[in-house]
Amino acid sequence: MATTLSSSSLFIQFRGRRYNSLSSFNNLQKRTVLSLSCALSSQGGDMIPPEGKSNDRNSAFDFKSYMIRKAESVSAALNVSVPLQEPLTIQEAVRYSLLAGGKRVRPLLCIAACELVGGDEATAMSAACAVEMIHTSSLIHDDLPCMDDADLRRGKPTNHKEFGEDMAVLAGDALLALAFEHMTFVSSGLVAPERMIRAVIELAKAIGTKGLVAGQVTDLCSQGLNPDDVGLERLEFIHLHKTAALLEAAAVLGAIMGGGTEEEIEKLRKYARCIGLLFQVVDDILDVTESTEELGKTAGKDAMDGKLTYPRLIGLERSKEVAQKLSKEAAEQLLGFDSDKAAPLVALASYISCRHN
Repeated sequence: MATTLSSSSLFIQFRGRRYNSLSSFNNLQKRTVLSLSCALSSQGGDMIPPEGKSNDRNSAFDFKSYMIRKAESVSAALNVSVPLQEPLTIQEAVRYSLLAGGKRVRPLLCIAACELVGGDEATAMSAACAVEMIHTSSLIHDDLPCMDDADLRRGKPTNHKEFGEDMAVLAGDALLALAFEHMTFVSSGLVAPERMIRAVIELAKAIGTKGLVAGQVTDLCSQGLNPDDVGLERLEFIHLHKTAALLEAAAVLGAIMGGGTEEEIEKLRKYARCIGLLFQVVDDILDVTESTEELGKTAGKDAMDGKLTYPRLIGLERSKEVAQKLSKEAAEQLLGFDSDKAAPLVALASYISCRHN
């Protein structure tokens, strides 16, 4: 009978121990993250069909089960990466948002890309967690009153509503720093140094003034503008930088960690850029068509804030056509890869296109 690992029990073990040095704590944390990732993979390995499913290679890929397994693995690794320690207030604020659930699309993308080029989940996990830490950091900051001024995130009060604006700013900052520390430390000995350096540069570029920050700034400066005076090019710039850049980094990091060739890395970059833009187009559509309960955040807020969106610029039907086109283009980038290994990424593009929250 397989042993079931409890991420909560591992967390309790961390809290209950005293460490003579930061080094001893970090070494144990590194071993725990790696063993946890390997154990969860072996228990719910992707080659083991879910109950009631055939192991026939020609049967449809069960993306829902795959997504649940990967999300559980990532959430368990994230839980271990942020144990409660002094000062408690900031650690609680970090854990509140980082462990709030969510679809874990970015870490899933990182792991699937790594597996596609011949790597495994354990090799990609530190980068997958780093990407999710940065994504969570961006959400905490994005929700602040000085930015989007949001009250809800993933169906819960936003970080600053729960802990105050000061702690929310610091929690976002802490996650940004932790992402790079975690990725480099946990991957030490698993990934060649030159590949790790490349991964660090790729991630840093994706979230700075050439990536996420550039998109956020342009988004803020575009609020209230008349759609008739703004072209589609400006909107695409916002989405490609604010949303797609980090998704692109997730895929590229996975390919780098997994030892992918230059050709494989570039194909996955283009794939991720397509689904990154697709993700935001669908987000714009859902803001118009879905309820607050369904979204887990305030529906219709983009329109209330006068934000540039695809439906506002080109209408709802044309926005849906753009989403279909991007989904098709993403799938085309995966041609030439092993079809079984590419199945999660093909299914991910379809999932993003058809999601409801």
